[in-house]
Amino acid sequence: MIAAAELPRKMTPEEYLEWEATQDIKYEYIDGEIIAMTGGTVTHARIYLNLYRALFPHLQTRGCETFVSDVKVQDSKTKRYFYPDLVVTCHPDDKKNNQFIQHPKVIVEVLSPSNARYDQGRKLKLYRQIQSLQEYILIDSQRVSVEMYQRQTGKMWGYSDYALDEMLVIPSIEFECPVMMLYEGAILEESEEE
Repeated sequence: MIAAAELPRKMTPEEYLEWEATQDIKYEYIDGEIIAMTGGTVTHARIYLNLYRALFPHLQTRGCETFVSDVKVQDSKTKRYFYPDLVVTCHPDDKKNNQFIQHPKVIVEVLSPSNARYDQGRKLKLYRQIQSLQEYILIDSQRVSVEMYQRQTGKMWGYSDYALDEMLVIPSIEFECPVMMLYEGAILEESEEE
């Protein structure tokens, strides 16, 4: 989620990393711009933790890892830094890096009213520039809606959406789970018909 706050002037990536290490909340960094992040609702957390619990045992046998909201992702090419709700990496260099993930394979954002526009627009564009990223998944916390953008050839990205009675399929990590399981325990604000 994005917080509205008085933020410092534009910074270099190095200045950002030094400054952010002293802050009480998390900040993303995009081309000199500092973006404050806030916590989400209980439903927001339930959704990404439901996915995390399903992914964890599946990924262990594949040499991959999954992390949730407190782990920073660095786009090493552009020196941008993000805090996705969930990230999967299978790259051996990420296992040796204690600061951030540099080779994300899958990124998941849980949408809320305060971040939906940012995650569906600007972040979608920026995440697609990360060369290792294969899937970007958006899960709505207000109503049942799961969308996936999947890298194709060149600059092409495919799009899929999933209903409550379908299986979410993440090809790059050979993973499937029922969409219904993602929403287990979730308190939705809108009915599915809206």
